Amino acid sequence: MRPGALSVLVSASLLLAAAPARAAGEPPLPYRMADTGGGDQLITAVAARTASMTGTLTWWDRRDGGWVRAGTAPARFGANGLADGATRRQGTDTTPTGLYGLPFAFGTAPAPPGTVYPYRPVREDSWWCQDNASRSYNRWAAPLPADCRAGEAERLADYPAQYAHALVVGFNYRHPVRGRGAGIFLHVDGRGATAGCVSVPAEAMRRLLRWASPAARPHIAIGTGDGATAVTRY
Repeated sequence: MRPGALSVLVSASLLLAAAPARAAGEPPLPYRMADTGGGDQLITAVAARTASMTGTLTWWDRRDGGWVRAGTAPARFGANGLADGATRRQGTDTTPTGLYGLPFAFGTAPAPPGTVYPYRPVREDSWWCQDNASRSYNRWAAPLPADCRAGEAERLADYPAQYAHALVVGFNYRHPVRGRGAGIFLHVDGRGATAGCVSVPAEAMRRLLRWASPAARPHIAIGTGDGATAVTRY
């Protein structure tokens, strides 16, 4: 969602902010979640509260019936924080909370060596349609369809750094609701907060793509440490 459209700079102290620490003796996060998507891989993106622009992204493997942390990285969220995915509105610069699949990966750069996840190279005619009136709403389009206005779409090649590597977050994807929002990705950090996506440092994004396996059916859970949008509720 237009990672270059915002120039909100995040201070060094904010970048180090993370979700509340786990209480002593409390089981790891996946064990406390209402749903993990049913697969053997999970990504959690957790902010301290809905107003937060930063937090922590962690990826997990299920091994021998138990969850093991595979990696972690600082994460950035929308310039206006997070909003419940069920009621979020398009254009609010908020990151939708909820549990989502990860349909495919894409990038302006080649897939990192070892990547097995479905990966689409970004070309000059690769777009993401965000036009509510288009039949291609919230879909990759190449070339741009006649019914999708360029001013209501994102030309992916225009963001070579942020979209060097990315995973599509399945928010509002399977059965799109017009006006709910489009183009939510997990991608490489830009200069500051996002327009609704989740972003991480470039090396973390490469590690995620080498880690992700379609056979393990990974999902991403986005939420806060507690409250109505707690990641454990999704």
